[in-house]
Amino acid sequence: MTCRIHVCDDEPHIVLAVSLKFRKAGFEVSSASDGQAAWETIRLEHPQAVISDLQMPKMDGLDLVRKMRSESGFENIPVILLTAKGFELDEAELIEELGISAVVCKPFSPRDLLARVQSLLGVTVAVPE
Repeated sequence: MTCRIHVCDDEPHIVLAVSLKFRKAGFEVSSASDGQAAWETIRLEHPQAVISDLQMPKMDGLDLVRKMRSESGFENIPVILLTAKGFELDEAELIEELGISAVVCKPFSPRDLLARVQSLLGVTVAVPE
């Protein structure tokens, strides 16, 4: 089974680090640098999980999740929200209100993020030999 994730962040180095880690683990990865582009890609590709920054141009991470939750077929996709402002967010409220799977504060370990996504999806994707 191929697992596809979508990474959305307006910081290119974060997209690169996360994408490399997940690709090496055998995931297919798509990415975007703003919320609107992310939504368009998510609609086309139907990823198994989304990793999104909170603060992005055109559509922030919370609006992206609200959009996903309002559309049939996207309402149950796990979302991990990345934020440099974790102390300002009520993680319990976000989980209950929007079904966000986790809030991860920057800086973070791509390895830990990979482990979280694998746990959420109940998979360990291995690189084909």
